[in-house]
Amino acid sequence: MEFSGNFEVWLRGGLFLGLLCLFLLAESLFPRRRKTLKISGRWVTNMSMTVISNLCVRLIEPLTAMAAAAFAIKAGWGVLNQFSFHPAAEFLIAVILLDLAIYVQHVATHKIPLLWRLHKVHHSDRDIDTTTALRFHPVEIILSMIYKSGIILLLGPALLAVLIFEIVLNGCAMFNHSNLKLPLGLDRFLRLFIVTPDMHRVHHSVHDNETNSNYGFSLSLWDRLFGTYITRPKDGHVDMGIGLQAYQSDNPARLAWSLWLPFKQKTD
Repeated sequence: MEFSGNFEVWLRGGLFLGLLCLFLLAESLFPRRRKTLKISGRWVTNMSMTVISNLCVRLIEPLTAMAAAAFAIKAGWGVLNQFSFHPAAEFLIAVILLDLAIYVQHVATHKIPLLWRLHKVHHSDRDIDTTTALRFHPVEIILSMIYKSGIILLLGPALLAVLIFEIVLNGCAMFNHSNLKLPLGLDRFLRLFIVTPDMHRVHHSVHDNETNSNYGFSLSLWDRLFGTYITRPKDGHVDMGIGLQAYQSDNPARLAWSLWLPFKQKTD
């Protein structure tokens, strides 16, 4: 199945805006926590960062996930292109392995100092809501795109699988970063399969052992499987501190501060 560039852009862009508005509305109606910073400044900065990142990605268009998938199919590259799977089975295998690759990447951004300097921009936000899912340094986004494209070249998934995975990953990231209060019973059920807001919020705790847990973005099974799962924050979801201890007195709501953070000498 082939997709034109315009179709992909309009589909992903439309779904992104729709889900963004949906989760922003839902968390405003059913908030889990009170905000500590002004919404306006945070939202402008976090959304500006995703705009800058998307503009940077356009500069490396041949290295995007969809471009890599199209090339792998045409050249016959990738493990999945060497075997004859039922389309449904191939789709499922591709989506699961791509999600595992994102989990591995996320762990790496916490364990490798150079990658952490970039990724801590995301964690420096002292509140967490839907817009936090957009708060990634442009350099990290570019490196992530290159990594993802490399995985796709090795795997050789179908275009549809890559497109659906990209849409689901983006939607899940906004969902699990949202300040949405779910009924506890629903949260317990959902997190058997996917990462919920309460599950991922632990990952944004000021406590290092909690920051280094709950790495999943979409499927919740990887944290359980690899022993990085923590059920709840020790300080409780309402009272827990969000962000990084070293930057609690700084203002991550400023765009210039956020973009320059990886290049500062301050240690954390």
